[in-house]
Amino acid sequence: MRYASLSDFLSTSRTAFAKGPVAIIMAEDEVEVDTTLRHHQSAEFPVVLLLAPPEISLPDALEQTIHRIDHDVHAEGALADAVTRVIDAAAGLWLFYCFNAEYLFHPFCETRNVRELLAFHSEERRQALLTYVIDLYAGDLTQHPNAVSLHDAHLDKSGYYALGRPDPANHNHPKERQLDFFGGLRWRFEEHISPQRRKIDRISLFRAKPGLRLNRDFTLSDEEMNTYACPWHNNITTALASFRTAKALRTNPGSRFDIHDFRWRNSTPFEWHSQQLMDLGLMEPGQWF
Repeated sequence: MRYASLSDFLSTSRTAFAKGPVAIIMAEDEVEVDTTLRHHQSAEFPVVLLLAPPEISLPDALEQTIHRIDHDVHAEGALADAVTRVIDAAAGLWLFYCFNAEYLFHPFCETRNVRELLAFHSEERRQALLTYVIDLYAGDLTQHPNAVSLHDAHLDKSGYYALGRPDPANHNHPKERQLDFFGGLRWRFEEHISPQRRKIDRISLFRAKPGLRLNRDFTLSDEEMNTYACPWHNNITTALASFRTAKALRTNPGSRFDIHDFRWRNSTPFEWHSQQLMDLGLMEPGQWF
């Protein structure tokens, strides 16, 4: 189904929220839109929303399986603001959001689907999942000038770190069980990244509830939902393998001509498997036995 706007969708398709989880994907350009949609359908999201400009084309067979919504994707805070509007219509359902050329991984996702993941997490009385955005980039920028290649994808195997998240309401003391995470291309090429965009953590899987808001830094208005673990043990975390930063660095005129190769001594080919991400410490299986 295709809708002229998000308002049109929300006013006419409440039945789309009869079951979840719901994946919300925003396409900023035409790069790997189809593979992003198929990846999350394969993860068994029963409902997939695509927010995209009208000019982006999709195979007819794929478009028939999603809810396509024409949207101004380049407005400031476009994804966060759109997700907040969906929250109000989908109370009680788990929501996921990402951009095109981003691919969700969770522990053991090759044999366990996202519904099983969220059922387990719900049994642990958790309402949100921390996600680390792991930068992917093509190994050969001559062959792939926009830095996107599913078959030649690389990631950084080290260079990640965390800092306590200051609480302005408490004299900037660190918030309990909250950290700001950094690394990847946003760290190595930070001179091209504005400070407010350097974090690599998002709360990208969460249960919608009345009054909840997604902030533009991809945290939630409920502080407990921004925590990486519950008070008594570690919880599952997820990873979002993302070409978005590499694509932006190779597209923007201010950085394009300064970058000739994203690879460095700590680059390694991406294996498109959850075990690699767990072995590198880029996501946590928690107490999932």
